[in-house]
Amino acid sequence: MPKPKTFYICNECGAESPQWFGKCPNCGTFNSLEEQIAIQSSVDVPTRGGVGSWHKEQNNGKSHAKPAKARASLTFDQISDRQLTRWKSGYEELDRVLGGGIVPGSMVLIGGDPGIGKSTLLLQVSNQLAQRYRILYVSGEESGQQVKLRALRLGVSKSVSVVGNGNGTTAEATLDIDEAAVTVNAEVLEVATVTDPSERLGADLYVLPETDLEEILREIDSLRPNVAVIDSIQTVFFPALTSAPGSVAQVRECTAALMKVAKHEDITMLIVGHVTKEGAIAGPKVLEHLVDTVLYFEGDRFASHRLLRTVKNRFGATHEIGIFEMVEHGLREVSNPSELFLGNRDDPAPGTAIVVACEGTRPIVVELQALVSPTSYPSPRRAGTGVDYNRLVQILAVLEKRVGIPMSKLDSYVASAGGLSVVEPAVDLGVAIAIVASFRDRIVDPGTVLIGEVGLGGQVRSVSQMELRLKEAAKLGFKRAIVPKGTKFPDLNLEILPVSKVIDAIIAAIPHQTLEDSDFEPDDDE
Repeated sequence: MPKPKTFYICNECGAESPQWFGKCPNCGTFNSLEEQIAIQSSVDVPTRGGVGSWHKEQNNGKSHAKPAKARASLTFDQISDRQLTRWKSGYEELDRVLGGGIVPGSMVLIGGDPGIGKSTLLLQVSNQLAQRYRILYVSGEESGQQVKLRALRLGVSKSVSVVGNGNGTTAEATLDIDEAAVTVNAEVLEVATVTDPSERLGADLYVLPETDLEEILREIDSLRPNVAVIDSIQTVFFPALTSAPGSVAQVRECTAALMKVAKHEDITMLIVGHVTKEGAIAGPKVLEHLVDTVLYFEGDRFASHRLLRTVKNRFGATHEIGIFEMVEHGLREVSNPSELFLGNRDDPAPGTAIVVACEGTRPIVVELQALVSPTSYPSPRRAGTGVDYNRLVQILAVLEKRVGIPMSKLDSYVASAGGLSVVEPAVDLGVAIAIVASFRDRIVDPGTVLIGEVGLGGQVRSVSQMELRLKEAAKLGFKRAIVPKGTKFPDLNLEILPVSKVIDAIIAAIPHQTLEDSDFEPDDDE
């Protein structure tokens, strides 16, 4: 018997290598190569006409044979037009990041840290969709009882059908989430109490605790759902492969098989993906290339709000965000996120400034807080929470060189209220004003918003989507806006103060003061 051939594959990028290396030659990751056994196929792959027969004729010396006629390719005129339809998920925030709703036959990958709420979100969405469509929820990490307990906590009131797999056969039982008492035997899930069937009309949600890909595909073929949820792709395995579940080969082959079913049968696939310690989707990078949409579920474990962010979308815009709040009964949408990231405007504090950030097409008003104090170390400390650290250091250098504030002798701390990450250049002016206000212990007018990018020469540069930002500020009751000079402004109930230099913005934002040379020296009591 011949010795089986082995090769090594990187679990980060999916690159293959004939021998083991401590560092992946493709992506440079250390200790990421895993051994795989090459499967020798004894079945000849059939050719579809032209290419295989052309090679055969070349080997026989017939180089002038007529090419075979194409069988499957079509011109654009031959492809039928079909209007893109979208299903409403029941949550406007999710519909926003998907580009307006769920596209039938699409494949959506949702990643996030453990415990962030991925399974909670998908179970709530499945319950909403089950009122109009047939839904299959495949749980590879939880049993049917665990899914039921989570549904009880979320207040799901409609029925859920649990499909259990015992000795190779499939047993189905309908559970009412409010009252049914379920006992699990070795082979079948039994129902002790069932409510009136009229209460279950419209609910078409099925739960399958399974990790075998063949069993999952068999259930999909039998049930014919409109939407299938896979929680999660790292737990699903293909028995024909020798590698462990979650490996590069398993994730790649299972995703490819599910994608083929989604496209051929027009079934929407919602797939949960684990993330690495760096925050990227676990598994090969090809996983993100295969799917149509990639969403990241983010949030601070010490905060209640969660951000659903789009990084790839074939059916809509990228970098859109949806905002949810984790409450007692699951996730709840935040209709006005600006109020979530604004502080108490009735009691302003020194060192705060209001900016308008844009995430995709959504403007969000955010409060920035700064604290500046004399340093007790040879090298001053800089720290930023929710802001880009490199841009923060750049702004501090501009304030020292162009404005004259001795930032090299001061510790500087900047944070965004609510922990929202605002890294776009449009918040530069707000960061600079907050730092100056903290340095002089002054209060910025709470009715003023600041929008603009700070250049290395101390100039204030224009930013994109200015009209959208100003409309959001006017809607929330702000009276003034300090913006870059030379930008066209809409006719709003808002006083516009165009500036060209950072020093001009400081004078406009911090009124009733005269900036002199002595003002840029720390106070004796500081």
